[in-house]
Amino acid sequence: MTRLFNDPSAFSDEMIEGFAAASARWVTAVPGGVVRSTRAPEDTVALVIGGGSGHYPAFGGLVGPGIAHGAAMGNLFASPSTQQVYAVAKTADQGMGVLLSYGNYAGDVLNFTEAQERLRSEGHDVRTVLVTDDIWSAPAERRHERRGIAGDLAVFKVAGAAAEAGASLDEVERLAIKANERTRSFGVAFGGCTFPGADEPLFTVPEGRMAVGLGIHGEPGIDEVDVPTADELAALFVEKLLDEVPDGVEVDGARVVPLLNGLGSVKYEELFVVYRAVHRLLGERGIVVVDPDVGELCTSLDMAGCSLTLVWLDDELEELWSAPADTPGYSKGSVAPQERVEVVVEGVEEAAIPEASDASKAVARTIGTAFVEMAEAIDEAADELGRLDAIAGDGDHGIGMQRGVHAGRDAAVAAVDAGAGAETTLRRAADAWGDRAGGTSGVIWATMLRAVAAALGDEARVTRTEVAAGVDAARDAVTSFGKAKVGDKTMIDAIVPFADELRDRVAAGDSLVDAWSHAAGVAEEAAQETAALAATLGRAKSHGERSIGTPDPGAVSFALICTTVSDVLAQTLEEDAS
Repeated sequence: MTRLFNDPSAFSDEMIEGFAAASARWVTAVPGGVVRSTRAPEDTVALVIGGGSGHYPAFGGLVGPGIAHGAAMGNLFASPSTQQVYAVAKTADQGMGVLLSYGNYAGDVLNFTEAQERLRSEGHDVRTVLVTDDIWSAPAERRHERRGIAGDLAVFKVAGAAAEAGASLDEVERLAIKANERTRSFGVAFGGCTFPGADEPLFTVPEGRMAVGLGIHGEPGIDEVDVPTADELAALFVEKLLDEVPDGVEVDGARVVPLLNGLGSVKYEELFVVYRAVHRLLGERGIVVVDPDVGELCTSLDMAGCSLTLVWLDDELEELWSAPADTPGYSKGSVAPQERVEVVVEGVEEAAIPEASDASKAVARTIGTAFVEMAEAIDEAADELGRLDAIAGDGDHGIGMQRGVHAGRDAAVAAVDAGAGAETTLRRAADAWGDRAGGTSGVIWATMLRAVAAALGDEARVTRTEVAAGVDAARDAVTSFGKAKVGDKTMIDAIVPFADELRDRVAAGDSLVDAWSHAAGVAEEAAQETAALAATLGRAKSHGERSIGTPDPGAVSFALICTTVSDVLAQTLEEDAS
């Protein structure tokens, strides 16, 4: 259980603030995460890593000479937002290019990719290498779909060492890809982790049983077996990992780095007992062990579990793995002297509120009221949304929705108070929601709100036609940049029927209140019908069968917001008519 916290919703922010204060020798806090507080004599490629909080020393704890130049740090178990990644990478860039590297999770891919495109549009040379080391999350023929877990460290260490040595961006990218291709991990758990303020862990394992194939975001394991002895667990780790040796590698005589990783509450002493057998078993197969690491390398809050990673070396990977590094959470050897620098973060000036018509300002006031009501509705539903998400995912959907809708509410109300029209109010709410929520749902909601905003404008009178067109545009925007389709058990299962019903009702001549009300009912029905589906995308895809019987939390929260807005529209238009 996570025992020490203040406001649970502020836990990540306060953790990052304290981490930066305690680690000032290595890092400086910037909007979105941390960057190095020192600089080498010569400019180098910048390695920027990142992901959700709750995994220390990943990700901020790996920033320093020899590894990363910056880390974008999201909410607990939630991807950093596009703005966070953008700000950290732009600050870290020394003019030699940026390599982004992170675990292969849907929210991270969406947000890092958007940040990459934004940076490229400004002239930065940016590349990406995903980490896909978890052998249990997808079969070998679909390695590109696998999750990144403790193997992150190996990829980051190799890429960081190459950058430190002065390699070009092309070369750093090549070596990071090579490290990922030669890294395999496999994990187990004896109990789930608990979010700050939560009464129950994200998942439980029956007494005497062990979950097999877990992730690092509180996802339950993919299988269960009896709890083994330490030697039996070591044998399981080695057997599974040796079943999948990288192409072109001969096991006998191979040089391998074993990383035995504790996930949060398995003690070092226990890990050493397991490693004793791992080391022996590898040796019996003719494998030469090189510079192993045992300890907490990529955690999951207080999860009781561990994982084994094998990094299959060649000469250049071994040299880079063995190179010095000095970060708050990981060190090796002795690094060259670094110069302490004053980090300059380019300020982002908020644009002035553009002129708006009185009619558009009136719509903006309705939008502001809707956001206030939406925040209250999500607050009431947050625990249930988290519970639904924990069935097959990481349980953070309620918290993420709260952070996003609260930020959107505050931005919308501030815009209305400043005299903004409908488009500006929604755009500011969208930016705040996406930046604060992070994760997959954060970028999806920001995209939808921006699409609706563009259809409403700040000057013209807003009619039901513009609203329906904006919702259509929101649906198209989300389905175009994501991989999801109806039937995949995602928000799309509620978004598409809602948009279609609203358009059809408006075209048939219904009032906006009636059309929206009917469409909200369709979205609610569609959201509940996702209970019959198996998840095929996102973190829940590894537990697709487990998700059957539970509606998708993203679809449920979308339908809830549609219903809340329906009530606001009915009340507002009724008042206008009186």
